[in-house]
Amino acid sequence: MLTKWLIERKRDGAELLPEEIQALMRGYASGEIPDYQMAAFAMAVVFRGMTARETAAMTDAMMRTGEVLDFDGWPRPTADKHSTGGIGDKLSLVIAPLAAAAGLAVPMISGRGLGITGGTLDKLESIPGFNVRLAIPAFRRIVRDVGCCMIGQTETLAPADRKLYALRDVTGTVPSIPLITASIMSKKLAGGARTLVFDVKCGRGAFMTTLDQARGLARSLIRTGQALNRRLAAVITDMDRPLGAAIGNAVEVAEAVEVLRGGGPAEVRQLSIELTARMAVLSGVFVSFDEACPALAALLDKGEALEVFKRMVAAQGGDVRAIDNTARLPVAPVIRDLPAPHAGFVADLDADKLGRAVLALGAGRRLATDSIDPSVGLSRLCPVGTAVEAGMPLAHIHARGVTDAGRAEKQILAGIVIAPERPAERPLILETLDSPA
Repeated sequence: MLTKWLIERKRDGAELLPEEIQALMRGYASGEIPDYQMAAFAMAVVFRGMTARETAAMTDAMMRTGEVLDFDGWPRPTADKHSTGGIGDKLSLVIAPLAAAAGLAVPMISGRGLGITGGTLDKLESIPGFNVRLAIPAFRRIVRDVGCCMIGQTETLAPADRKLYALRDVTGTVPSIPLITASIMSKKLAGGARTLVFDVKCGRGAFMTTLDQARGLARSLIRTGQALNRRLAAVITDMDRPLGAAIGNAVEVAEAVEVLRGGGPAEVRQLSIELTARMAVLSGVFVSFDEACPALAALLDKGEALEVFKRMVAAQGGDVRAIDNTARLPVAPVIRDLPAPHAGFVADLDADKLGRAVLALGAGRRLATDSIDPSVGLSRLCPVGTAVEAGMPLAHIHARGVTDAGRAEKQILAGIVIAPERPAERPLILETLDSPA
């Protein structure tokens, strides 16, 4: 097989055979196929697309370039959740221990943030000592003993995806639903979960800015998972506005702990229960969604999910005292109120603008090589619909210095609209898509 021929055929709109895609991915993972040829192939896919059969074949081929974990025969059914990324999205920190408390095993392979969207691994690493770089045997042991474990992609899991993801980022080939699908699914399938639930974010603070784009990705993920014998569901959720009242790393961990204690922002609690319920019903832990939701709410209110989270933190080397007392998490040198410029109602929170403001504070990365400050960000952000008086705090700014805080104040205010009238309520969940169990 000549790689050049496959590039030309895809460039001309032909459908490639599964065995051709498998050979391409194996060759790229091993180094036989150079980056410049894979970049040309990726660009051909961006312009010509892929059929459902090609997308499934590419996903399977990328998954099989490395180790594929197997939890078959375990007493607990395995399930995982994936989010396409958003501002203030700390749901994995709640969902993994909540699902484990309900009787699932959750082997979660998570990612880092890049740009304005935060990463689960970065949030977890704001817990002193927490180790996300575990070897596979330790990962499996913690999943077995605790019920959940959250680590980053290892060298042995879907190595073709790791190479191709980095290449797409620098060659303008990121916005392709088949390539996005294969990237997401290959890692998740290699992680071994039999049930997968996707939170596809949609709006100003998400990669998929329109409902049509989000729906297209959700359908592609479900089609591909069905072709590879997994149980799936997808929920399309609003990311025009940030999720919750905290944006950053340590501040989001603190908010997730608040939810695990039975409190926290209502929308974070609601969506955590919604997604976990779908994982549990598809896995057979509960008979119906109506049965699952109140049972999961009780696990939060009784603190049972929090206890699982603390056991996971301890098993991964983290300081559990920072969960018992979140004041032990990293604290910014400067914390100050953001005063409302005038009275009215919080009518809009622009997730994109607020995400960029928090990025400028140092909570995220512009480049993959950048370091982050776990202590900075926003907390106590007033939700949409809040009545405010002039001078009332709209949020708390956590910054490295007074200058940073002052600069952030202007950026944040540009993302907050205060209007004379209370805005109409908008749904958090825009659409759900399910596949047969």
